[in-house]
Formats: sequence, C-alpha cells, structure tokens
Amino acid sequence: MVSPTSQQQQIMMLRKLLMAAAVLLMAAASVPGVGAWTGEIRGRVVCDVCGDSSIGPEDHVLEGAEVAVLCITKSGEVVNYQAFTNAKGMYTVAETMSESDRWDACLARPISSFHDHCNQLGPSSRGLKFSYNKPSGYSHSVRPFVYRPSNAPTYCL
Repeated sequence: MVSPTSQQQQIMMLRKLLMAAAVLLMAAASVPGVGAWTGEIRGRVVCDVCGDSSIGPEDHVLEGAEVAVLCITKSGEVVNYQAFTNAKGMYTVAETMSESDRWDACLARPISSFHDHCNQLGPSSRGLKFSYNKPSGYSHSVRPFVYRPSNAPTYCL
C-alpha cells in the first residue's frame, strides 16, 4: 500500500475543512433570527394653508422638512434617524439589520419645516408612537405631519 505524500495529505485536510465550513454555514442559515431583515418607515409633511385641519386644493406638500425617527430594537438598542422630505413631501427611513435586532417600536416626529410661510406645527402633529411588526421588506406608513402658516390667507376666512 502506497502512503499519501505530504502534499496530498494537506489537500485532503483542506477538503475536510472546507466541507466542515460549508456544513456550518448551512446550519447557521437555517437558524431562525440569523438572517437579514429590512424595515422601512415613510410619511409625508404638508402645509395646511387655511389651518382647517383638512387637506384641500389650497394645501401643498413641504419639500425639505426635517423629521426624526427613533426606534427601539428587539435587543433593546435605541437607534435615531434623521430624514428630509423630497419634492413630493415624502420622507423615508430604511435599515437592514439582523432579524434578532429588528425594530420593535418607533416614534416619528417633525423637527422643522424650513418654510417661512408655513412653520407652525399643527396640534395633532407632535409625534406618533407605533409598534413595528412588519415582515422584512415591508413598509410602515405614518400619517402626515401638518404645518400651518402663522396667519391664514384672507381667502380662507
């Protein structure tokens, strides 16, 4: 019987190690909570021009408004996000993390509108708390935050 050479022994040992690593990777992938999770929070900021608490044709979205979103993860970590609205008045916060660290509960609140003509926060727009129980890849929509002008135009009266 011919004994394997040192190089052949090293190749056989390397193959065994690669097989063991592959088995470990497959086992880790099948364990719940180890996979990646992606969450998204979105909302809108509008100017209620007449201050009548209803969205009408005179109202418009606010581009550049700042919104803060604070979330607590399942593992107890607190994460804070800052977002600004786009030209459609929409803001979005998204994060990919491990399933075990996913968001549990969040608070979204307006910070500033940056618009001189519409910078008074509406009475029901102080902040919104919510549980985040969406599966990975889904979005949670927050009701609109509303700003009002200091003085409503005369056509509103």
